[in-house]
Amino acid sequence: MSKNDNVVEQKSFRLLETAIQYEASDIHLVPMREGYDVLFKKDARLDRSGTLPPQLAGRMISFYKFLSSLDISDKRKPQSGSFHKQIQGNNYSFRVSTIPSIQMKESVVIRLQRHDRIVSLDELCIEKEWSDKLRHAVSEQQGLILLTGPTGCGKTTTIYSLSAHCVNQLERHVITLEDPVENNHSHLLQIQVNEQSGMTYSAGLKAILRHSPDVIMIGEIRDCETAKTAVQAALTGHLVLTSVHSKDPAGCFYRMLDFGISAEELRQTIICISAQRLIRTTSGKMGAVFEIIEGDTLDRMTDSIMKGDRVVVPDRLKIESLIRKYGATSVMQDG
Repeated sequence: MSKNDNVVEQKSFRLLETAIQYEASDIHLVPMREGYDVLFKKDARLDRSGTLPPQLAGRMISFYKFLSSLDISDKRKPQSGSFHKQIQGNNYSFRVSTIPSIQMKESVVIRLQRHDRIVSLDELCIEKEWSDKLRHAVSEQQGLILLTGPTGCGKTTTIYSLSAHCVNQLERHVITLEDPVENNHSHLLQIQVNEQSGMTYSAGLKAILRHSPDVIMIGEIRDCETAKTAVQAALTGHLVLTSVHSKDPAGCFYRMLDFGISAEELRQTIICISAQRLIRTTSGKMGAVFEIIEGDTLDRMTDSIMKGDRVVVPDRLKIESLIRKYGATSVMQDG
């Protein structure tokens, strides 16, 4: 290794250490006219940390891409990957995402995730009622639990919390299927989606069913085949935890219909639909508010959708009302 290569490696790892000390969730390397701006994301706010000369930044980006098994020579298409490293005695995953910019420069975001870091449901949920409802939902032996909300609302944090509860408190065998595996957990059997090698969500899910899981966690339902396989798994005796991008529970239901799932199949499988937002309350507490539709409310919502009527949800359950109740603004931080 040349002296220059060693300097690039040292500076690359030092940047990761600095971000961890800052408690940042993401590092942004943004190309500017004279170099690269370095920004740390914390609590949905981007704070400028400094600048890097263009040549050094380019070599550091190439080093991160190398660690993530990405194509270093290709700067014309978006790429994503991840790598793992122990820093300050803790194991971390770093998810690297690149997009091309003008003049053959790349903008890069690195997501920081500490291994085995679980936020408990009681810590995550601002109201105890929500953690109790979610625990009750995962106590079911079979069915479909859908977590929904926009990117950055905390779905990943919640789904890991529920998975940990299933393993540690309910003593169930949990297998996850993720793209990518965002956070390594020693108590979970985690499967990485790799579409290039044929390990798609749908193919992976079919393989998982042969390994006798009690609970299957799917990172996200993105297509018709995955949706149909997930519903089939729920119908044949498995508890399925997954996420769907939508605004609210009704939107999640419609999205599943768009994936080709019938309303009757959804009626038979869905245990609850939970929408959420991360917020910081006026007292400074960070947590999540939840709009959880279950039981009779879920039945009424399903009936309204099947009849083509307008869906009416009690105002006390709505995300917008809950955010106003706590006098806080929505914070987008974790996916």
